Amino acid sequence: MATKQYTGSPEDADLRRADSLAREIFSDVANKWALLIIEALGDRTLRFSELRPQVEGISHKMLTQNLRMLERYGLVERKVYPTVPPRVEYSLTEPGRALQATVDAMCGWTHRYLAAIEGARRRFDEDAG
Repeated sequence: MATKQYTGSPEDADLRRADSLAREIFSDVANKWALLIIEALGDRTLRFSELRPQVEGISHKMLTQNLRMLERYGLVERKVYPTVPPRVEYSLTEPGRALQATVDAMCGWTHRYLAAIEGARRRFDEDAG
């Protein structure tokens, strides 16, 4: 898989373009596990073993992959302490905290409209069935 490089062109930032860097970043970061990890970290610093129970249902492999991706994009900082066994901690960077505000807004939206959405789903399913 080739990674796109930022060239400073307007096409790089156009989410509507399938080949844009912005679309690649958006696609990677806007997955359910990444958003839940960002929400779980919040303003805290957590070890892997502390973070995993905060994201119920995530496998060890998926947590590892998403943490690596978030670290690659500069949204999560990984700090390794030279101990035996090594102690590793994760926290949000400044861009990660900025994205957390958006994730918090999405969580608030979900809570606000949960009943309305569930009612719409129920009506849709009844009409379709």
